[in-house]
Amino acid sequence: MQETANNLLADEVSIHTKNILGLKLPTDPRWVDLTTWHLEEILTDHAYCEQKAAMTCISLIQRYSDFPELVDELAPIVTEEWGHFRLVLAELKKRGLKLGLQRKDKYVNKLRAFQQKGGSREGRFIDELLTMALVEARSCERFKRLSEGLADIGMRKFYRLFMESEAGHYTTFITLAETFFDKQRVRNRWQEWLAHEIDIMETIDVRGDRIH
Repeated sequence: MQETANNLLADEVSIHTKNILGLKLPTDPRWVDLTTWHLEEILTDHAYCEQKAAMTCISLIQRYSDFPELVDELAPIVTEEWGHFRLVLAELKKRGLKLGLQRKDKYVNKLRAFQQKGGSREGRFIDELLTMALVEARSCERFKRLSEGLADIGMRKFYRLFMESEAGHYTTFITLAETFFDKQRVRNRWQEWLAHEIDIMETIDVRGDRIH
């Protein structure tokens, strides 16, 4: 996997930013056990998560091309996320499993519902960056759970690689927000996002066939 954006921006990431990335609520410990019964479904969902991440980065580049730093940082992530999609497809094939149909992602849809809808372009842009940061943070946490809790050693190694990549991605999105806009404003809004995510995590079902 290529160098992640946290390496590219390491000198620009504030200590405060590193300290506020922690999620407020851990994944229900039952989730990893449930995934073992739904390997084809969880890999299918994972594949589409990677595909949608690439497409979202492309959309951000298209709508905010007047921010050159964003284009520079997200273009490599598009390539990486699409590479991840192909890796998951290869894992499905290796195991004699099939890519199923894409399903609605209730977690991401609930996050998007929290985004600023009106107001300034700046406020909407901040929320879009923080949405991506939160999705990547939760994905990283979920991949860490899989890398530590699955009985299948091969799958544990597989998800360790993804965990390391997602860790870089969520740092990138918050760093970009802090680069473009007032840091304190971004930090305050990030805390609001983290608090909102608690409500989402407490209300959605614990399902072994979903990454989120």
